Amino acid sequence: MKAVEIGDGYGIDALRFVQREPVALGPTQVLIRVKAVSLNYRDLLVVNGIDRWRPPVGRIPVSDGVGDVVERGPAVRSLVVGDRVAGLFLPNWHSGKLTPAKLQRSLGGAAYDGMLSEYVVLDEQDVIRVPASLSYEEAATLPCAALTAWHGLIEEGRVKTGDTVLIQGTGGVSLFSLQFALLSGTSVIVLSSSDEKLERVGQLGVQHRINYATTRDWVKPVLDITDGKGVDHVVEVVGADNINQSIEAVAISGTISVIGLIGGLKAEINTEKIMSKQIRLQGIEVGSTEMFASMNQAIETNALRPIVDKVFAFDQAKEALRYLDAGRHFGKVVITI
Repeated sequence: MKAVEIGDGYGIDALRFVQREPVALGPTQVLIRVKAVSLNYRDLLVVNGIDRWRPPVGRIPVSDGVGDVVERGPAVRSLVVGDRVAGLFLPNWHSGKLTPAKLQRSLGGAAYDGMLSEYVVLDEQDVIRVPASLSYEEAATLPCAALTAWHGLIEEGRVKTGDTVLIQGTGGVSLFSLQFALLSGTSVIVLSSSDEKLERVGQLGVQHRINYATTRDWVKPVLDITDGKGVDHVVEVVGADNINQSIEAVAISGTISVIGLIGGLKAEINTEKIMSKQIRLQGIEVGSTEMFASMNQAIETNALRPIVDKVFAFDQAKEALRYLDAGRHFGKVVITI
């Protein structure tokens, strides 16, 4: 089978296409013919060998993928050949609160192979069926970006009709957050540095849009829109010292879901404001299988369609990662296999 793996060194250019022998199935495992994968910022951290995401040579990257079950082990009970399934980002986290044990495995990271391969072998408990209403390309966007957005806003944030949600950017997590927020009946404010992207956000039903490149102090218009109260929930995808602006923009007793870190891994944070405004600063780590099942149900019930920006062929995997790295995307970047 053909796969993409980390080569001798790190960076997109060091990736290499290789031929591998298929892995023999264990009793509870299934062989999946991968049809599509989607890219996340975390995949760039892995490919570039950054910090705790640094993998060994030979690791297959990319966490999110979907395909068809083409063979199953003799003890598999929950799946049949032909099922359309996605790999779980955190296969050990089935339900309940996150624990160290539930964090021990994650696809396409430092310790375990990912989905950028023609075939993968996974345990039946490490996959989930995807909504029949979605294409392979759309379904491939669910395991990380969609589930993270669902976890932050719905499971932890419990947003409701009448709330105001501030969403930063127009990448995968941001646009899923936008879609889930609108489904929940909230008022949405979106930040972007691109007027073109803000226009597209408007077409999705968002009234309040702010270009943070031309409006450097974007907190002021956010407060103006909310009559000085601030927003009930911030989807924080930048991280680093951008969190201080989110602290200024959030309402008293509001929530900031810290999901991204494209601005950096560390910063000085105004802890006094967190205390005096009674802010809930909530870190979000993807989500559980139970959350995934609830999200799938909501997607099917509401006929929600993930927003796919651009689709690349398998042999264009490097070009796809460069496109993601350039930050030009609106929604998800997908590779078909």
